[in-house]
Amino acid sequence: MKGDIASANIGTTPVRRGFGFDISALMGWMTAHVEDFAGPLTIEQFRGGLSNPTYKLATPLRSYVLRRKPPGTTLRGAHAVDREARVQQSLGAAGFPVARVHGLCTDDAVIGSWFYVMDMVEGRIFWDAAFRSAPDADRPAFIDAMNAALAQLHGFDPSALGLGDYGRPGNYFARQIARWSQQYLADTLAGRDPDMDALVAALPAMIPLDDGGTSVIHGDFRCDNLIFHPTEPRILAVIDWELSTIGSPLADFAYHAMMYRMPPDIIAGLEGSDLAGLNIPSEADYVRAYCERTGRLSLPDYEFAMAFNLFRLAAIFHGIKGRVIRGTAVNSQARRRAEAFPRLARMARETLNGCP
Repeated sequence: MKGDIASANIGTTPVRRGFGFDISALMGWMTAHVEDFAGPLTIEQFRGGLSNPTYKLATPLRSYVLRRKPPGTTLRGAHAVDREARVQQSLGAAGFPVARVHGLCTDDAVIGSWFYVMDMVEGRIFWDAAFRSAPDADRPAFIDAMNAALAQLHGFDPSALGLGDYGRPGNYFARQIARWSQQYLADTLAGRDPDMDALVAALPAMIPLDDGGTSVIHGDFRCDNLIFHPTEPRILAVIDWELSTIGSPLADFAYHAMMYRMPPDIIAGLEGSDLAGLNIPSEADYVRAYCERTGRLSLPDYEFAMAFNLFRLAAIFHGIKGRVIRGTAVNSQARRRAEAFPRLARMARETLNGCP
């Protein structure tokens, strides 16, 4: 199953039907906005990516990546490629590992929807959270690199980055639960689920008084959204910033640490793996390392944050289910993720029921 997921996401294909655009119009925009751009230009579509279609733009001298809003009708507030471009530009200037963004286009007339262009970072992407393709001795360093990068991200002052208005500080859990509940309830074509309905009703009453502070958060920080150095356990770029905002670092870390409980056939997960045999730290040790890096003694309400993140991921998969039904899903794995939605909703409800 893990191999199937990886093979379905690695590399590029010819641009899929319904996702093409006028190459000459794009070349005109790039000539005006991308320093040292020179054609000719060839375009392929990346296999990975379930939300914003992503393309490889190849020229004789270098390659770029283009991310765009999907064609057709989209939910309000979703697919905000302008936010993706902005946060990467700000973090890159502060020394955080991201791809260099060359420009953002908000003129639908160019290729049919908003888009931005960034450098293509060459390196390794691990689709397996166990890093089985890495040498056994190096595996802890790969795992720890993720922990360190997330701690670094959460250490930035959003205002110092020029991102003070990138999201609303405070009440993160309340706002997010309301947002994803509304999105779930609004997508009537994707249907309802009893576990999800129970979560929508129960979560607001269980929100902790302290949501863990405020920082820039990635929102989807996992191994397959990281580009590692070709041979070293070092992160060259964190990608896929669609869900980034100003919010709770506790929530962001718990989403990442969800890998310890996630079945690997849904997204990159370690559930059922022999951690000791793989030379991977336990969940408790991983949490402890993050606390040490961020100056925390512990992570109160960690289990609630875990339940919340399972709920949020279930809501995202519910949205994917809606796009599958509408015919606007952009990845061959979309149907599989849509089918996983009820399992995630059940996992979230069970986790919430077990909260102290």
